[in-house]
Amino acid sequence: MGYVFLALAIVGEVFATSFLKVTSGPDAKWWQYAAVVVGYVFAFSMLSQSLSKGVPLGIAYAVWAGIGVVLVALISWLIFKEPLTLVQLGGIVLVIGGVTMLELGGRHEAAA
Repeated sequence: MGYVFLALAIVGEVFATSFLKVTSGPDAKWWQYAAVVVGYVFAFSMLSQSLSKGVPLGIAYAVWAGIGVVLVALISWLIFKEPLTLVQLGGIVLVIGGVTMLELGGRHEAAA
């Protein structure tokens, strides 16, 4: 159940961060700022719930931050038409690899 809360935390954080781009324009509306605040409050609340359900802090934060970075980079490319270079794609691969190694290493230690 802890990883369900972690997934919800990631969704909230990616939502809020994506709305930061929307609020950076000259025609930003009040509700867009509210979406940022609600998204971050939701994200941190869900992260807290994830931790309370037993997900280790180091693993939770690495997964949350890593997946969030990858998703925001992809959203920036797909929705906001920002460039995504080969070097950035390489970085995304490294982030995914690093998060995977942390997760697998945490499970191995817990089993030992």
